[in-house]
Amino acid sequence: MPPTDFTSNSIERPVWPTMRRFLPYLWPADAPALKARIVAAMGFVLASKLVQVYGAPFALQGAVDRMASGDRSLATLVLLLVIGYAAARLGTVVFDNLRNAVFERVGQEATRRLAATVFRHLHQLSLRFHLERRTGAVTKVVERGTKSIDTMLYFLLFNIAPTILELALVLHIFGTRFGMWLVAGTLAMVVVYIWFTRVVTDWRQKLREAMNDLDTGAVAHAVDSLLNFETVKYFNAEAREAQRYDRAIHAYANAATKSENSLAWLNIGQAAITNAMLGGGMALVAWGWSTGEFTPGDVVLVSTLLSQLFRPLDMLGWVYRTIRQGVLDMGAMFDLVDTPAEVTDAPGAAPLVVRSGAVRFENVRFGYDPERPILKGIDLDIPAGATVAVVGPSGAGKSTLARLLFRFYDVSGGRILIDGQDIAQVQQASLRAAIGIVPQDTVLFNETIGYNIAYGREGATAEAIGEAAKGAAIADFIESMPDGYETRVGERGLKLSGGEKQRVAIARTLLKDPPILILDEATSALDSRTEAEIQATIERIERGRTSIVIAHRLSTVVNADRIVVLDAGRIAEQGSHAELLRRDGLYAEMWNRQAAEREDALAAAE
Repeated sequence: MPPTDFTSNSIERPVWPTMRRFLPYLWPADAPALKARIVAAMGFVLASKLVQVYGAPFALQGAVDRMASGDRSLATLVLLLVIGYAAARLGTVVFDNLRNAVFERVGQEATRRLAATVFRHLHQLSLRFHLERRTGAVTKVVERGTKSIDTMLYFLLFNIAPTILELALVLHIFGTRFGMWLVAGTLAMVVVYIWFTRVVTDWRQKLREAMNDLDTGAVAHAVDSLLNFETVKYFNAEAREAQRYDRAIHAYANAATKSENSLAWLNIGQAAITNAMLGGGMALVAWGWSTGEFTPGDVVLVSTLLSQLFRPLDMLGWVYRTIRQGVLDMGAMFDLVDTPAEVTDAPGAAPLVVRSGAVRFENVRFGYDPERPILKGIDLDIPAGATVAVVGPSGAGKSTLARLLFRFYDVSGGRILIDGQDIAQVQQASLRAAIGIVPQDTVLFNETIGYNIAYGREGATAEAIGEAAKGAAIADFIESMPDGYETRVGERGLKLSGGEKQRVAIARTLLKDPPILILDEATSALDSRTEAEIQATIERIERGRTSIVIAHRLSTVVNADRIVVLDAGRIAEQGSHAELLRRDGLYAEMWNRQAAEREDALAAAE
């Protein structure tokens, strides 16, 4: 069963395997211009560090030494050195910002490519995955994963790598000018600093993971509640949902407080290590000055070099946390990418070729859970151009037939044929292009009516959209609205009535113009008047197509060429409406019960 929660609960997710999967997005083989940008950005990094290490500190040292000599005739040189110091600092800023400007396109492109890959894969996953997913949790995983890309690129290329380069340059200067004691002390400080940062950050990471899990849960609760706001109102549960959300947020707030408080201990420890090194290094050079070995400018040089080195080191804890969190976030997103599609095209699958549209179910067996079979050997022939209704009690497997025909799932046994072609051996895209559906619950995009109708066929013209709307008997309604086809329908189409949404669904299917049509209880949720109007529209669009009508209300299928009655996953009986009534079997029992219900409803209305 596919996983439904992709948040990581372990800080032990391997860093390098995740990074290796990410590198193709950073260094794309098909984008030489992006590679050139990376090379140019690294050139600016090198220039910035050379100016920062050899320019500003030595200019300041020279100015201090000449001022300390008391020779006022050197005032011009001192002035030039001070200006050079300022220019070197400016140069560092300029190179850093040029680096960012050059590299920005690389980061955005890597983000775009990976996000597009994940989104495409999510749409390729099986219906089972999407029915079992938590929309808020999956959305949060993708959001965190894509946002982590740019941050990780910046820190890896422009913080860690330059810091290593700067450390090497500083150690070379210390070794050649001040001796190995200062080199050893600096290396010891860096090692202790990194060890302390890693230990404390790993401890903090556990707190952060708990906080993120609670954050994901809170968002998932909120999204689930808002998507079902009608149900909330039906059961007067606003206060209950608010309390549920408040409990989730309260748990998150407690975890976030612990995580943020732990940051204080990390900062204090880091500051103690770096300032101990700064004090020790300056004291060593100051003692050398007292013996005449070093100059006052050397004290300033060491102070400046160490202070510059401490700036990226001070960020090391944050960088380490960010990279580890980025690895977790990207790893969770790669878990999504690695989730296998349950239904895939067979190797070498050919496109479906629909000649007449005949459909055949041969001994089809299927169950969503292996322990609970739904269909238990269905044999059903649907001739080309015929209208076959499938009826039966709830849970009999009616809608499952439609899902299997669309190949949202693969059958457990048997096979399904269209014009003699096994749908498991043809390309899914061509299969679904040949089938249209008007579902029981029409969910529309939060877009315009025109967009929702045009979704039936990519690139449809305005004239074709209008013709489809006329065919679905909704054109007059659309044109009566101030914005016409540009009228927005709201989230899931909630600004439209049930009948209006059904007509949009019919128009969308008419625009698709498929040879095979499925009507999955398309009128079961409508009132009798609206149902009669839409039923007349549906009967028009069925003509000339192979139609499968899945129905609960038997009154909507009396004119079908054949009615198939399912019961407990098997075909109980089949025939015309009149034939089934004469048999006095399950269909007749269902018909009589619904007729009695209609009579009771009419009596109550009177």
